[in-house]
Amino acid sequence: MQDMITLALAKGRLAEQTFTLLENLGIDCSDPRNPGRQLVLWDKKNNIRFILVKPSDVPTYVDHGVADLGVVGKDTLLESGRPLYEVLDLTFGKCKLCIAGYADRSNSPVTRATFRVATKYPRVARSFYDSKGQTIEIIELHGSVELGPVIGLSDVILDIVESGSTLKANGLSVLEDVCDVSARLVCNRVSLKTKRERIRSLIDGLTAQVELLKE
Repeated sequence: MQDMITLALAKGRLAEQTFTLLENLGIDCSDPRNPGRQLVLWDKKNNIRFILVKPSDVPTYVDHGVADLGVVGKDTLLESGRPLYEVLDLTFGKCKLCIAGYADRSNSPVTRATFRVATKYPRVARSFYDSKGQTIEIIELHGSVELGPVIGLSDVILDIVESGSTLKANGLSVLEDVCDVSARLVCNRVSLKTKRERIRSLIDGLTAQVELLKE
C-alpha cells in the first residue's frame, strides 16, 4: 500500500486554488471542497488525507509531522519561524508585506519618542527593524491594524497590502516594502526523507502545473 500523505490547508482562496492544481494531477478534492463541519477528509483512492486548520496553524501541523505538506502564505510562514522546507512558490495569493503610515509625519497625532509599530506580525517586524539597527516597540493587533497611526497608538503599521485602498481611505501610504507574499508549499523535514518518492512526485506535478499557469 502506498504511503499516506497528509496535506494541511486553511479554508479560503488558497485552499480552493490548491484544490484546482491537485485535481489537475488526478487527485479527488471533492470532499475537502465541500467539507461541511468535517475537519479531516480523504481521497481514499490516492491515499491522501486533508486536514483543514487555521492559516496560522498550518506551519505548526507540518512542523510536528502531523501533516507531511501544507499550503501557507509566505507572511504566515515567516511569522511562524518554523524549520520547514519551503519547496515551491505556488504563485497565487500575491500581495506584499509593507510598512505603512503617514507620508507627511506632520499629519500624525503621534508625539512620543519611542517608535511604535502596530502589527499582527511581531516576529517579522522585530526582524525587519533589527536588520536596520532600529529599536522599536511592537504593538500587537489582530484587526483593523490601520487604526494604529490614525488614533496615535503607533507611528506605523506592518501589514499585508493588496490594493492599498484601505490605507488610502484612512490617509495612509506605503512607506517601505518588507517582502513579496504568495502561497507556498511547505514540507516536513522528516517526511521528505521517509516518504520521498510520493512527496517528490507531488512536488514535481505541482511544479509543472505552476509553470503552465505562467504561460
